[in-house]
Amino acid sequence: MWWCCFLWLALTAYTYAEVNVREDVYGQLGEQVVKRFTFSNSHNLTVEVITYGGRIASVHAPDNRGDVQDIVLGFDNLEGFTSKDDPYFGAVLGRTGNRIGGAKFTLNGVQYNVTANGGTYQLHGGLKGFDKMVWEPYLHDKKLTLSYVSADGEEGFPGTVLTQVTYELTSNNELIFGVKATSTKPTPINIANHAYFNLAGQASGPEGLFQHVITINADRYTVTDEESIPTGELASLDGTDLDFRTALLLGPLIQKRGGYDNNYCVNIANQSDPVFVSRVMHPESGRYLEVYSNQPGVQLYTGNNLHKPGSQDPIIGKGGALYRKYGSFCLETQGYPDAMNHPNFPSVILDPGSTYSRTTIYKFGTTAEGATECSHNKQHH
Repeated sequence: MWWCCFLWLALTAYTYAEVNVREDVYGQLGEQVVKRFTFSNSHNLTVEVITYGGRIASVHAPDNRGDVQDIVLGFDNLEGFTSKDDPYFGAVLGRTGNRIGGAKFTLNGVQYNVTANGGTYQLHGGLKGFDKMVWEPYLHDKKLTLSYVSADGEEGFPGTVLTQVTYELTSNNELIFGVKATSTKPTPINIANHAYFNLAGQASGPEGLFQHVITINADRYTVTDEESIPTGELASLDGTDLDFRTALLLGPLIQKRGGYDNNYCVNIANQSDPVFVSRVMHPESGRYLEVYSNQPGVQLYTGNNLHKPGSQDPIIGKGGALYRKYGSFCLETQGYPDAMNHPNFPSVILDPGSTYSRTTIYKFGTTAEGATECSHNKQHH
């Protein structure tokens, strides 16, 4: 039996050897050093995470011919990510991602007014949310943990909150994004990641995005008003152009309806185990992305406002790429938007003594190796 043990050890060593992590300095923000962690595996998948905003700065993935391209939008340097042109590229959103209607909520009989940075509402945590913080990194066993302490009253929220997000790349082409948070007072917590994907390549624009085919595991969505604030109604997808329970080509739908920015109510079994959320496929390159999560919602956003603030000029991204309207898609796993103002929504309130714990898995691949994945996931639809 000794050879079994030897084989197990050899396989274990090989598995660990498949994934490497490199650390370097990405830039300087005042007195704070911003670091970059580059994950890579033996399948030519490479992921860069920077400590400014806990951001996914790049994902280099091969197509079905082995050609590697960056499939995440972003900037070439820290100055880009800190500029006013940045639309939360790859960032951790918090304390609460998405919108809080009226920039206020009532908790245990007390009304809290949070910072309004989207007109009358708060968007993605306020004027200086988690996306604009430099997180403290700790690398252990090839898993990156980023920590941030949000002070009581920050952006109007009650309680001191300790948040830890983790990033881990597996030898199976899975990028695992985990979140844990604790608070000293009852407070809303709804943390998401805002990576902008384009499986045709980050510079391929709307022409590339329109070629994508998408499936989403949801029967209902949260109805919103003209400011995209939920009304409280959870409506069926039946008969709507929001229904992606069967795979559909994005291009004609985006051109017809003017893009997507909608929260889907994931058909979720429980709050502990991640379930299948979505599959996005780019037939021309063969690349696909599958998303699994234990979050109850997912926001599909198709870059409807992807341009410089206050104009229709494109954002100048990596390598001089011009990022414009409909140039990417986001799948932001999350609690329902504005949930603190709708008692019928799954609660986003974190109480002292409890731990907020969420996991999202981004599974990358190509059609050649994804045929069995596709048939496997049909049982979830």
